[in-house]
Amino acid sequence: MKRTWMALGMCLAVAVAGCAGEKAEIKEDRLTVGKVQGEVKVGMPASQVVELLGSPNIVTTDEKRREVWIYDKVSTDRVDTASSTFAGLIILGANSRNSSSSQRQRTLTIIIKYDEDKKVRDFAYNATQF
Repeated sequence: MKRTWMALGMCLAVAVAGCAGEKAEIKEDRLTVGKVQGEVKVGMPASQVVELLGSPNIVTTDEKRREVWIYDKVSTDRVDTASSTFAGLIILGANSRNSSSSQRQRTLTIIIKYDEDKKVRDFAYNATQF
C-alpha cells in the first residue's frame, strides 16, 4: 500500500511540475486597416513603422530614390460546422449528420512612401474581402 501511495505521489509531482512551466502565449497582433489609420502618421520615422507593422514584404524606391515600403497580406478564414441528430439511438439506431464549410479571404495592401530623411511622407492602403 505504501508503494502505491509513493507511486501515485510521484506521478502527481511530475504532472504538477509539467504544468508549472511557462505558459506559451500566442500574441494576436494582426495587421489591420484600423491599425494603419489610427497609428501610422505622416512624419513618423521608419523605425517606428517597423515597430508598429513589422518588416515590409517589398522595399523599393521611387523616381527620386526615396524608399517605398509595401506590406501585402492575405488571410483565409475557414469555418466548418457540423450538426448531428440522434433519433431513438438505443431503440432505432438512427443517426443523421449534416456538415458545411465556408471560406472567406481578405487582403490588405499598405504602401508607405518615405522622404529623404526616412520619415513617412505619404501612405495608402487597400483592403478587400471576398
